[in-house]
Amino acid sequence: MGGSVYVIAEMACSHDGDPGLARTIIDGAGRAGADAIQFQVWSRADLLVPHHRDYDKLGKIELSRSDWAGLAKYVRDTYPRMHIVACVYERGSVEFCESIGIDAYKLHSGDLDNPQLVKCVAATGRRIDLSVGASTVEEIQAAIGWIRALSASPIWLMYGYQDFPTRIDDVHLSYMQKLRALFELPLGYQDHSAAESEAGFWLPAAAIGMGVDILEKHITHDRARKGVDHEAALNPDEFARFVEMVRSMERARGVSTPKPFSPEQLRYRKHARKSIVTSRSLPAGTVLCESDLAALRTEEPGLPPVEVGRLVGKKVIRALPQYHPIRESDVQ
Repeated sequence: MGGSVYVIAEMACSHDGDPGLARTIIDGAGRAGADAIQFQVWSRADLLVPHHRDYDKLGKIELSRSDWAGLAKYVRDTYPRMHIVACVYERGSVEFCESIGIDAYKLHSGDLDNPQLVKCVAATGRRIDLSVGASTVEEIQAAIGWIRALSASPIWLMYGYQDFPTRIDDVHLSYMQKLRALFELPLGYQDHSAAESEAGFWLPAAAIGMGVDILEKHITHDRARKGVDHEAALNPDEFARFVEMVRSMERARGVSTPKPFSPEQLRYRKHARKSIVTSRSLPAGTVLCESDLAALRTEEPGLPPVEVGRLVGKKVIRALPQYHPIRESDVQ
């Protein structure tokens, strides 16, 4: 990837089953300048057995297919530059997301051992954000293998500690670098730090400093309501500050290749670099030895200190005062 950081605004289930609140969250992400909004698209009947403890809870927050279609249209019409990423959990949601033309898929780490779903998503040919938290290296390898057997879909590895909110001691940022070295794929960090803590800002900043190209950050409409998925979610104004921080970080990160010196750097070099000067007054005809020369900052530049060895043994052709910047015309 390039020098920019791709910011994904993870809505998760912060909409609490209300498409109006979902639009508020989309507005927060769009106005902040997020690169993508992430939907969690699922059907309760295809996700859980009816006697699961969360079955009734999910029934209260499930958005209908028509709701999701309307929200996707809202994104396209209002924030056309913002991508839609769909986190899917079963084949029916993949087929639906294909019908509304989403841009990329996220596969939850809980589905890395689900070849049917992994292959279904791979068959779309769209980018796959592969969540790898709480997964073994072997599980990651297997999922990548299933994808590559079917398509050349771009794969982004998304690492995050699966606990809300995440304790700082559990984040284990260095492991991300190991994953990148092992799989040689773009790497993303999913931040689940407590939303009220400063760690929710400086941990993603640290991840950028470690070379992460993608950040996934939760966003909600109003954390004070303590709705679903609020623990690590930023309010819209906080999310705007978060994106502003990321853009500042990516400007500071720059590129890995040398750049031409700016006027400011050229002025600094002229001020800070030293020149070879005479360490004492030298009569005409003096054969220079190293003790006759010193490296000091001067107002007018002379030869650089790296040239000292070349000057030793040469003769000065006229008398030179102490602290005189040596030039080629002074010696023979």
